[in-house]
Amino acid sequence: MAKKVMGMLKLQVAAGNAKPSPPVGPALGQRGINIMEFCKAFNAKTADMEKDAPCPTVITYYADKSFTFEIKTPPASYYIKKAAKLASGSKTPGRATAGSITAKQVREIAEAKMKDLNATSIEGAMQIIMGSARSMGVEVK
Repeated sequence: MAKKVMGMLKLQVAAGNAKPSPPVGPALGQRGINIMEFCKAFNAKTADMEKDAPCPTVITYYADKSFTFEIKTPPASYYIKKAAKLASGSKTPGRATAGSITAKQVREIAEAKMKDLNATSIEGAMQIIMGSARSMGVEVK
């Protein structure tokens, strides 16, 4: 018989940096999930990723206190800021540009994000990434 799903929890945790301290600990603890077990499993699974990259994580927890989790790719904004060498996007997107990225960089970001994007082709994924860049005030050249 299948396990009874109690719920799903979405967290954004830095790769290789899950600790039982807030915000991870309290979010897991109040749902009865073993915090240390999650932290060890998450850090082991993200060990090969870039350190401190934000990883959206979907945790499914069950009635028997067990859990499974799925780690998605870092947000497009993280990749765009990294490619444009920015600390943050423009304060007034559409009016002022914060930086610029090349079409080649957009393609690399789209390829990295492809599995999490709602696109059937790489060109469609590139359009999504270019839209995200524009909303941050980053020019695509």
